[in-house]
Amino acid sequence: MATFTNRATLSYNGNVTNSNTVTGEITEVLTLTKASLNTCYNNECGIIYTVSLINSGATPLNGLTVTDDLGAYVYDTSTVLPLSYVENSVALYVNGVLQTPPTATSGESLVFTGINIPAASNALLIYRADTTEFAPLTTGSVIENTATVTGDGILNPVADTATTAVCDNPQLEITKALSPTVVNDNGTITYTITVLNYGNTATIATDDTVVSDVFNPVLNPITVTLNGALLTSPDDYTYDTTTGEFATLPGVVTVPAASYTQDATGAWITEPGVAVLTITGTV
Repeated sequence: MATFTNRATLSYNGNVTNSNTVTGEITEVLTLTKASLNTCYNNECGIIYTVSLINSGATPLNGLTVTDDLGAYVYDTSTVLPLSYVENSVALYVNGVLQTPPTATSGESLVFTGINIPAASNALLIYRADTTEFAPLTTGSVIENTATVTGDGILNPVADTATTAVCDNPQLEITKALSPTVVNDNGTITYTITVLNYGNTATIATDDTVVSDVFNPVLNPITVTLNGALLTSPDDYTYDTTTGEFATLPGVVTVPAASYTQDATGAWITEPGVAVLTITGTV
């Protein structure tokens, strides 16, 4: 709600006198609310955003433009974008009825044009933006994303900001290697299982992380190490020499958090936390 003041001036015979000051108030008929449907984000996710527009006036608002800043922030002397619009992801509803999608143009910001809202009506924009290499990943980070609406019939731009926090949890991947790949009967082979953590939080014993496998051909006997330290059965793992079924006990395998640094461009470089499990046995 904006206020304005005004007064008149009277000039006569070289004299000047001012009137009293009057104050008026302009009621904004358009409101905007920006929200994220995600509880948090990581480096592999898309964020679903909504922009709610309510026209409480008695006149239609046509040809409106909604501009999304894609979370832009300044790093060093450059502006970087932690979000990237997903093409053709936008949907527009007016009074709950699906409309033809507005034109979307994505560059240094995301711009939706050609939005019409009848009098005493509401519109809802829904669209997706993926995180980029400029999305901060350290614990406590956030992406602040602002949408602004402009157009005829709107005295001042109307804006709102949605804040989405980074997911503070582990983000694990697993890979497996075999050495050697060709072995004689009664030969020895080694399976190397690497667990990578791209998240900003380490796994701990109470996370009950388990690595399981079924060896075929069955290995007997086996030697197991975790990060070079010897594991023993049944305290650290179970192994069935008949079926080849192997599993670490819950919580034995823990993986440190990833570490993050920003390069000269502002892009975040992830160095995952690593845990290495090796199983050596005779075929």
